[in-house]
Amino acid sequence: MPEAIRPGSIRLVVGLGNPGKDYERTRHNAGFWLVERFAVQSGAALRKDGKYQALVGRMESNGAWLVMPQGFMNASGHAVQMLAGFFKIPAAEILVVHDELDFAPGVAKMKQGGGIAGHNGLRDISHRLGTHDYWRLRLGIGHPGDRNAVVGYVLQKPPAEEREAIDGAIARGIEILPLCLAGDMQGAMQKLHSVAEKEKPAAKKTEPRPEPKAEPNAAPRVETQPEKPASRGLFGSIFSGRKK
Repeated sequence: MPEAIRPGSIRLVVGLGNPGKDYERTRHNAGFWLVERFAVQSGAALRKDGKYQALVGRMESNGAWLVMPQGFMNASGHAVQMLAGFFKIPAAEILVVHDELDFAPGVAKMKQGGGIAGHNGLRDISHRLGTHDYWRLRLGIGHPGDRNAVVGYVLQKPPAEEREAIDGAIARGIEILPLCLAGDMQGAMQKLHSVAEKEKPAAKKTEPRPEPKAEPNAAPRVETQPEKPASRGLFGSIFSGRKK
């Protein structure tokens, strides 16, 4: 029997991505990567459910649901709306895990509410729930630098170095999920964000330049003013540049 869930605890964890072999290793599937790994670690089996059009699993320890919508990114809200409606889960008890263009690979941050920043999965979820007030766990994937290149960028595999950084962020995200499931959202954010602050490269300290040492028994340096040229009068100053 699952333990009783405290009010305010996360009861539905949603990983966003696109289904199929063609997309499974692309940046846009970072949300899938986290939920899949968390399901394995927690012993929750993800099974395809035609009614929700998603892979669905439930944790035995507390009854929380894990969901990976299978209707492609722009239809992610269907599974969330159906499952949240049937089990009466409010938006404040839903955590959506997704890729974030505004963060570098390796960064993970969490917040409640806010905009959708052009993310089609978030757009559909917000539209179907009628609110933005669900929680988000955002996994940085970096930005291509040109908004016209975003679609191709998110649907590409990250290079090995970036994937390793994203995997590190996923590991830190999984570490704070037990706090989310226990209702300690502030503690989860503090832990996640404090780790991010610690991992920032420290600013290089510039050592003050030592004052030059005076040579022993050296005579003091005396500043001398250059001698002023003798006045040549009006005609002398006009014709001074001419050769004689």
